[in-house]
Amino acid sequence: MTESDADAIRNRVRDAYAEVAEAASTGQCCGEAGSCCGVADDAAINAIISERLGYSAAEREAVPAGADMGLGCGNPRAIASLRPGEVVLDLGAGGGFDAFLAAREVGESGRVIGVDMTPAMVSKARANARKGGFRQVDFRLGEIEHLPVADASVDVIISNCVINLSPDKPQVFREAFRVLKPGGRLAVSDVVATAELPPEMRDDPFLHSACVAGASRIEALEAMLAEAGFEAIRIQPKDTSREFIRDWAPGRRVEDFVVSATIEAVKPA
Repeated sequence: MTESDADAIRNRVRDAYAEVAEAASTGQCCGEAGSCCGVADDAAINAIISERLGYSAAEREAVPAGADMGLGCGNPRAIASLRPGEVVLDLGAGGGFDAFLAAREVGESGRVIGVDMTPAMVSKARANARKGGFRQVDFRLGEIEHLPVADASVDVIISNCVINLSPDKPQVFREAFRVLKPGGRLAVSDVVATAELPPEMRDDPFLHSACVAGASRIEALEAMLAEAGFEAIRIQPKDTSREFIRDWAPGRRVEDFVVSATIEAVKPA
């Protein structure tokens, strides 16, 4: 893939999620852009989506209204084992839902950095932080392939259905390795391909923004993580996720090709 092709993918994804952010703010339907993440303009439906992704009602009520937009394909904090005082980095933080929940776990002595490449999402997340009084959460505009974060400054990286969107996943994992402290942990929920996607799916811009076309096979992700320097790599697909993945592109049978998975790895101490 040329750098021009990669930039075209990033721009399409940025435009799609800008539409999601604006839909969540205006109450308008987010249309095709919201397919990866459910429905951005209906709080009741988003609550149902978040529940089947593994979030409790108490968690949803603990964040500012509007932070939960039904985005994601799992609950990365369930595998992150966050501790008070830790520094957490959220890749593709969106409206801040996972970042705010992480902040509650690391406490006032900890810190959470959320990075997103969509200006509308960063603005929304910052407004949510002010509304919720989350002073230890910092949202930054940037690409996950080029993180605006210092070397060896993060204890844990979380991410929810975002890395699949990147056209350069090896670079994402190299950047993750760079910013983690020795012994730091990667705890990600994302989609993985269980079969080779047909060309009509792989080349469909809509399905890329819908978190389908950019999915990689498990063995490919394992190789990328190992090449970046990670160890204790563990990827666990969740077949039950096919039930909600079917809704991302109804009638396209995308659930035959991708599932949600947890992805864990450690930077050697």
